[in-house]
Parts: sequence; C-alpha cells; structure tokens
Amino acid sequence: MNPLATAAATAAATVAASTTAASAPGLSINFFWVIVAALNFLVFLALIWRFGFDPIANILAQRKARVDQGLADAEQARKDRDAGAAERDQAMVQARREAQALVAAAQKSAQELRDADIAATREELERLRKKAAADIVAERDRALADLRAQVADLALAAAGKVVGETMTDARQRRLVEEFLADRSVNGGGRTN
Repeated sequence: MNPLATAAATAAATVAASTTAASAPGLSINFFWVIVAALNFLVFLALIWRFGFDPIANILAQRKARVDQGLADAEQARKDRDAGAAERDQAMVQARREAQALVAAAQKSAQELRDADIAATREELERLRKKAAADIVAERDRALADLRAQVADLALAAAGKVVGETMTDARQRRLVEEFLADRSVNGGGRTN
C-alpha cells in the first residue's frame, strides 16, 4: 500500500471523524491520532524488524547451523568410534590367532625337541649297552684266559709231581694248549 494514499485516507478519515465527533456528545475518538499512533507503531515495528529481529534471526540461524554441525560431528565421531571398535576387535581376533599359531608352533617345536632328545638318549643307551656287552665279553675272555693259564700251571705242577720228571716250560705250555684246544673243539665242557 502506498504511504501517500494511506496518509490521504487518514486525513479524510480524520476530517470526517472530527465533524462527527463534534456533533456527538460524550466519548469521542480522534481518528487522526489513531492513525498517527498506527503509523508510529508501523515505523517502530519496521525499525525493530530491521535492526533487532534480523540480527537475532541471523544469530539464531548461525547457532542452529553450529548445533547441526555439532550433531553431525557427534554422529561422525560415533561412526568413527564404532569403526575403531570394530577394527580393534578385528585386531584382537587376529592377534589371538597369531598367538595361538605361535603357541602351537612352540609346542610342536618342543615336542620335536623332546622326541629328538628321547631318540638321542635311546641311541646313547643302546651304544652304552653294546659297549657294556662288549666289555663283558672281553672281560670274560680275559678271565677265561687267566683261568686257563692258572689251570695249566696247576695241571703242569700236578703232572710234574706225578710223573716225577720236570718238563721244560715250553713243552708244558704246548701240551696244555693242545689239551685246551682239544677240549674246545670237542664240546668244551664236562659231560654228565
């Protein structure tokens, strides 16, 4: 609406009201001051709107934008946290798998080492058993040789006393060895 048309209409209404108010006794309304008050209100409202409501509306819009950005950031942080938790859980599962693989490899290595030690110990025991058996056989052979020599000496001494003549040492040895060799070939033991 045009301000000049409004002012003209207000003036016409004021003139008409003043003529009507003059004729009516009692309470009267002065339309001119009503229009002036209305215009003052509209001007004041326009000034408040321009200098008060617009900046407040801008501040509220900025605050709303910051709140929306904060909510978006919080949502992104929640998604990042959930993704981080999922990565952490996956890393834990992977670490557990690797730990189990290491434990299994260590147990397998320990078992192989234990089996190798047991096999080496058995081989050593078998070697010692064979050596002990060979030592026993050698000791037995040596003891038998000593026993034969002593038996031969005793037999010669007894034979010398029985025969009454002394035989030479070489001849005595030859006779005893022939006797023992003959006994070995014929069975080497006593007959029952």
